[in-house]
Amino acid sequence: MSLLNKIRCAFTLGQGVLIDLPDLDPSVDPFDQFQNWFKAAQDCGIVLPESMTVSTVDANGFPSCRVVLLKELTKEGFVFFTNYGSRKGQELAQNPHVALTFHWNILQRQVRIQGVVEKISAEDSNAYFQSRGRGSRIGAWASRQSAVISSRKVLEQQVKDVTNKFADKEVPLPEFWGGYVVKPSSIEFWQGKADRLHDRFSYVKDGDDWRVDRLAP
Repeated sequence: MSLLNKIRCAFTLGQGVLIDLPDLDPSVDPFDQFQNWFKAAQDCGIVLPESMTVSTVDANGFPSCRVVLLKELTKEGFVFFTNYGSRKGQELAQNPHVALTFHWNILQRQVRIQGVVEKISAEDSNAYFQSRGRGSRIGAWASRQSAVISSRKVLEQQVKDVTNKFADKEVPLPEFWGGYVVKPSSIEFWQGKADRLHDRFSYVKDGDDWRVDRLAP
């Protein structure tokens, strides 16, 4: 671990364990509450606080989980990007219901979200895609995400082929790649407390409003 990361972890430890955290306020809008917690995770030095677990279900009812990065929080929901032909993309095409989990361990905080996904516009997907590094854009074209490949050499050759294809050209957005927005129907905030008497508040969408309930830890 680098010295910088050691310093960041030490600072995070102080924030999460040695210093009391503000109480969870159930009167705050859940999107604002999430923004407050997310900023606290950023400010205390957690590495990649935008990491979130995305859980989907296949046609046989088996769940699968993977960690991706939250790229934006809009008025509609939580945005992430992927290959639409990947396992998660195929499962979301069959069943748009999804669950997200954010876990900021040293802050003793967790956020669980349930909702449905929708693809964002091609224009918005392209805007983000073009903001990525050229290598990442080439990689998106080269990798048939979740497909079986015989060796890494196959992947490396595909990268070479795509690199040659777009030599001296802009790398366009693939039609099989883009963003999803998770529109939440429920958001639960979990705040660790002493003696495992944690605070849990569940916000459930009720028309245009949110119903909030305290849950037993």
